[in-house]
Amino acid sequence: MSAQLLPSCPHLPASHAALDHHHLGRHGDARGIGFYVACLEYSQVLWERGLAARALLCLDRALGADLRGAEPELRSHPLPYAAMAWFLTHTPPEVFIGNPRVHFQHYADRMNEPRREQRRWRAWACWSLTRRLRPEWPADPRHDVVEPGKDAIAASLDLHGLPGETALWRQVLDAAPPENPLV
Repeated sequence: MSAQLLPSCPHLPASHAALDHHHLGRHGDARGIGFYVACLEYSQVLWERGLAARALLCLDRALGADLRGAEPELRSHPLPYAAMAWFLTHTPPEVFIGNPRVHFQHYADRMNEPRREQRRWRAWACWSLTRRLRPEWPADPRHDVVEPGKDAIAASLDLHGLPGETALWRQVLDAAPPENPLV
């Protein structure tokens, strides 16, 4: 067991250091609230181990869970936009996180079913957070895609997201440092 390398993310459940990838596999094909919480828990463990890129991908998986919005667990563990912002702003320079801007750009543009539109607009919401929080990370110039603005993302989250999701995302976005003029 390796020592904790990064401080716990305050937006995720407490760490259970013994967790590994089997924690997600226990859910089989079920992608409901149990899988969602497991993704959040495992993301915290990966983060603390200094595996920022993998922790971020685990949040992607949480955002892909099949939720209805009325699950009681969402009150204590809301959709992880704040955790995503934490990862983007607290990853030390020597820790690999990749280029989340490119990741979300590709992810949103190449989304598959199930719940394609919901997951696609969540990816664009995370892309927007990345642009705001880490404007120095470049887009992929070889990927020809129309990048949506905040209003388009908000309208699409209103249409495809959970009740209150747009407000949650906007709250995290608005708490970020001054806007990148390119967004």
